Amino acid sequence: MKRGLDVTVSALLLLALLPALAALALLVRLDSPGPAFIRCARVGYRGRPLRMLKLRKMVADATGAPLTSAADARFTRIGRRLAKYKLDELPQLWHVLKGEMSLVGPRPESEEFVRRHADDYYGGILEVRPGIVGLSQIAFAEESRLLDSKDPIARYVERILPQKVRLDRMYARDLSLGLDLRILFWACVTVLLRRPVAVDRESARMRLRRR
Repeated sequence: MKRGLDVTVSALLLLALLPALAALALLVRLDSPGPAFIRCARVGYRGRPLRMLKLRKMVADATGAPLTSAADARFTRIGRRLAKYKLDELPQLWHVLKGEMSLVGPRPESEEFVRRHADDYYGGILEVRPGIVGLSQIAFAEESRLLDSKDPIARYVERILPQKVRLDRMYARDLSLGLDLRILFWACVTVLLRRPVAVDRESARMRLRRR
């Protein structure tokens, strides 16, 4: 059922969003020199390499930390908007259609971060297909604002990554179509309505965060 939902929804969304994707790709090219799309190296399903497709949101050939803070100087003008509304992730619907990813699942990490929690990841997280959205993305929707721009990697590794691993392990353990539908609903709340959502670290229950 989960795979059927992935194929149906990703195919319909790709068809519906094709003009928007083409327009966004054109804007990326017009905004700064370089390709419209890039591929990021990630660890995929069962540890397989995943070359994850994204719309480019940084200057071409950007170097530096693999994480971005809200004030990252590498963002292009259009790229900052793409990141804010998660539009740079839309091309990953192609991975969902191909079966390399799912609409919902643990967000694929770079090998550098997977190695830091190898036992946790190989204890179940990589046994489910990585997703475009998941519990971690809802809980840390404002991740870029939480990162210390002076040392984002240290803050991510020490404070954020362990919590993501815990949430992703919970998702892999309690995987169900009902949980996927709840995650999709709350992902729409946080991305489209710009409302902060809290995720209970014990039950995965989601609710609007009190301001």
